[in-house]
Amino acid sequence: MMASSYSCILVDDHPLFRQALSAVLVQKLSDEQSDIAVHEAESIAELSIKLKTSQPDLILLDLNLPDSQGFETLISLKFDYPAIAVVVISGQEDASTVKQAVQLGASGFLPKSTSVEQMVLALKDVLNGKIWLPEQYQSPEPCASKLTNLTPRQHKILAMFAKGMLNKQVAFELGLSEATVKAHATAIYQKLGVNTRTQAVIIMQNELGITA
Repeated sequence: MMASSYSCILVDDHPLFRQALSAVLVQKLSDEQSDIAVHEAESIAELSIKLKTSQPDLILLDLNLPDSQGFETLISLKFDYPAIAVVVISGQEDASTVKQAVQLGASGFLPKSTSVEQMVLALKDVLNGKIWLPEQYQSPEPCASKLTNLTPRQHKILAMFAKGMLNKQVAFELGLSEATVKAHATAIYQKLGVNTRTQAVIIMQNELGITA
């Protein structure tokens, strides 16, 4: 059973979709025993501002925002806020996208074509600590992605490498020593089966569909 109160941030750049879904969630997820407060953000930049002042129980995230970096955004959110459940809401419903989202830390994946009733059931499951996938993907085949071998910190460091950041910059940003960053880099290369930073970044970009 759901707890007495939850908070959620819905991140999508379509105002009508945000407003309609917010209203539905407040109505359908609130009853005599529980309630949910739904806040809205139209961009990752706005989400970041909101997260600095308060952290919700749930983030509903569209990865295809103008200022989003796709799965890199999901990786960063799960690294910076591991306690927050993130559910991807997307117009893309292909198996590889669904699997990749969950492998990289999402607590669920909701196609935008999902019915209101199914969406409510899905979010109740997620708020109770479960992973939710569309029925056709509830027993997904193991993802062959090498990225799944990386820890959340290693995901974050690799994403920072992809932005061209030097070891010194990564160390400063994450509050680590350069030696620790170098150790993580070595571990990343070993797990991905490569010898250089450039090769590691190329694997990440290819597997996440990121255009260099």
